Amino acid sequence: MKLSNHTLNQVDPQVRTPQYDRKQASAGIVHFGVGGFHRAHQAMYLNRLMNQGQALDWGIIGMGVMESDQRMRDVLKDSDGLYTLVVKNPDGSREVEVIGSILDFLYAPDDINAAINQLADPAIRIVSLTVTEGGYNVHPVTGEFNTANPAIAADLANPQAPRTTFGLISAGLKLRRARGIAPFTVMSCDNIQGNGEVAHKMFGAFASALDAEFGQWVQENVSFPNSMVDRITPVTTDADRADVTQRYGIEDGWPVVCEDFEQWVLEDKFVAGRPPYEEAGVQLVDDVVPYELMKLRLLNATHQGLCYFGHLAGYQAVHDVARNKLFADFLLRYMKNEAEPTLRELPGVDLDAYQHKLIERYSNEYVADTVARLCADSSDRIPKWLMPVVRENLAADREVTLSAAIVASWARYAEGTDEAGEEISIVDRLAEEVKAAAAKHSEDPLAFLRQRDLFGDVIDDERFTTPYLKTLESLHQQGAVATLAQLTDQQVSTR
Repeated sequence: MKLSNHTLNQVDPQVRTPQYDRKQASAGIVHFGVGGFHRAHQAMYLNRLMNQGQALDWGIIGMGVMESDQRMRDVLKDSDGLYTLVVKNPDGSREVEVIGSILDFLYAPDDINAAINQLADPAIRIVSLTVTEGGYNVHPVTGEFNTANPAIAADLANPQAPRTTFGLISAGLKLRRARGIAPFTVMSCDNIQGNGEVAHKMFGAFASALDAEFGQWVQENVSFPNSMVDRITPVTTDADRADVTQRYGIEDGWPVVCEDFEQWVLEDKFVAGRPPYEEAGVQLVDDVVPYELMKLRLLNATHQGLCYFGHLAGYQAVHDVARNKLFADFLLRYMKNEAEPTLRELPGVDLDAYQHKLIERYSNEYVADTVARLCADSSDRIPKWLMPVVRENLAADREVTLSAAIVASWARYAEGTDEAGEEISIVDRLAEEVKAAAAKHSEDPLAFLRQRDLFGDVIDDERFTTPYLKTLESLHQQGAVATLAQLTDQQVSTR
């Protein structure tokens, strides 16, 4: 059965379908970056509200600017915007639902004027983003808006026919202003620290480059709330599509699979209203930073604590690593002893339960996350997620042994071979640089830490270099499992 509005009443009873009349829903949000995560997260929360009879005037219109977005356009057009969400629980059970909150999808290059007019529609009060870190056009060296980007330069030269998210959103805001329509909120849902602040800075910079006076208006009148989002959502595979068809009789061109955990902490800063997100389980707060730090320093940093040791030991699946008691205990000890002391007060959060929940999430075999995925882009991840923990603990004269061990495991991984002598394919924008540094370990055990752009001045502090060197030597001589046993004061555990 092909998924569409006309076939909703034929869907298998074990699959929940929208409990509202989609014909009565209207759009209030335009979203850039419609992919798996958006559909497992923001669109899911909105669908939950709609099922409660709320927010029916906050439906989503997806908008694409990249060539790859054409496929999502075609799939969603074919299904009337409907798709299947499969939540995979750790015990193997599933919760399956058809989501109906995406009402339409516009591929901007098909009709630029239509896209701009959609953004200028008074009914649109939020423009949201999941465009990945690269979508914010931050210069990798200066941290400023990169006006040298050819696509950005083209939009600045020809603002009437924009091709980027920056150009389209700015054109929409300009048209609203000219028509006397209030601006919308720009809501970033990307996994970036201070995502709203980053969006504010970058969109403000683009607007100012277009027109200084318009840029000032954007800075003063458009809100950019910060948010923290969390849900593991693997890339949809052909096997997932076949599984949805086989189990539930649904022909869906692009279903979404995800874990059972969900979290969205959102700064309550909207200039034109918002859906009652709190009724769907979203945490509306005045300050997202404490929750953001919790995620970055517990979840994101332990991904790095898991992946290099795991890869060196020959693991491929994240759940297999997390189910090894040595690895789990190492991660829990890092979180409790080194990460937690750097966190701020977190009202309503049981940190001990959160930490153990992370291990449970990593152990979910049905999510099928890979160690290799977690190892990618380390030069972007370690400096942002782990090194702030190190710097704060050194400043407070607290323990950094396990953080140093994680960095040492990356250094050993960057040598390019695992413990079985198998080649490691290093995926990183600085792959050549980190491999070159790791290649010098035999002559200079501290060579990896000499990359000050990544590690700052920790090489000058023996409180960090001593445990780092001890771990690196142990990894070379005894391997990852024996090293973890020493770090957690345990006997060697087998798989």
